[in-house]
Amino acid sequence: MRVLITGGAGFIGSHLCDRYIARGDEVFVLDDLSTGSIENIRHLKGNPRFNYTIESVHHRAAVAELVDQCDVIYHLAAAVGVKLIVDSPVRTIETNVHGTEVVLAQASKKKKKVLVASTSEVYGLSMQIPFQEDNELVIGASKKGRWSYACSKLLDEFLAQAYWREKKVPTIIVRLFNTVGPRQTGQYGMVIPTFVQQALSGQPITVYGDGTQSRCFCYVGDVVNALVNLMEHPDAVGDVFNIGATEEVTIAELAELVKVRAASSSEIVTIPYSEAYESGFEDMPRRVPDITRVNRLIGFRPTQTLEQIVDRVIAFYRGKTRVEKPVTINGRNELVGATPE
Repeated sequence: MRVLITGGAGFIGSHLCDRYIARGDEVFVLDDLSTGSIENIRHLKGNPRFNYTIESVHHRAAVAELVDQCDVIYHLAAAVGVKLIVDSPVRTIETNVHGTEVVLAQASKKKKKVLVASTSEVYGLSMQIPFQEDNELVIGASKKGRWSYACSKLLDEFLAQAYWREKKVPTIIVRLFNTVGPRQTGQYGMVIPTFVQQALSGQPITVYGDGTQSRCFCYVGDVVNALVNLMEHPDAVGDVFNIGATEEVTIAELAELVKVRAASSSEIVTIPYSEAYESGFEDMPRRVPDITRVNRLIGFRPTQTLEQIVDRVIAFYRGKTRVEKPVTINGRNELVGATPE
């Protein structure tokens, strides 16, 4: 099989590359390295079945050429991280919506199957816990830039569904819930690598908000398994699937867990959202997936506990030549608590 992965130099994308290369398939990556890293795929560069193009997903000619060469497409390229989303809403919307339109339009010409990565953020402020794929969605006010990411990814979902219904392009949509593991960086606000880097470097572990917000963290290897199995299952086409773990933990509890597992002496501090981001910032109080649909179709069930995930991330950062230190701006760490994928 020949597989195209947009955003393939990113955290999840690079692990997906590994899986297909290990199977003996040929992989094509398209990534502009805006949030991905060449380090994530450096170990694959000498493999004759691995190909990469450093270019934006907005580049129609580049996308068209790669789509033409491949059998299936994983569209993972997107703006990520709550800090980027709050600071650069124009970039967020344009990257997500226009990039998806380019990929789907080119896939439509050859009727190539496309898996579009969406996010649990689309559930917004909904209190229907656990989140089910057919639940009504509750998005915050348009004046709050924080919701631009959720809205842009939701528009991606509508676009993918429209291409399936109108143009018969086989599409699959997955809503990812806080995927975690080696290679994930805290640079864009992902909570576990942020906490781990802070704990290992002796910096304060910074919990944004009051720490009562809860999340469910799923190991990247389990997520990649689900993506591959959904891509290969004919009944997945035209549907939407939650992919995540169901083990819920508050961010305050997570900070304590990381501190203990890292044997760190770091203090745990809380920072109001208004200081971290912007006045009136709204967060999702809980984010728990219902994974019944994906379990019934492909037998998906997370295999890694939260403790195992945290230990893997700690081992990853301890294995690096240096621990990345938090960026300090105006006397405080510019790293976050709970964030979108």
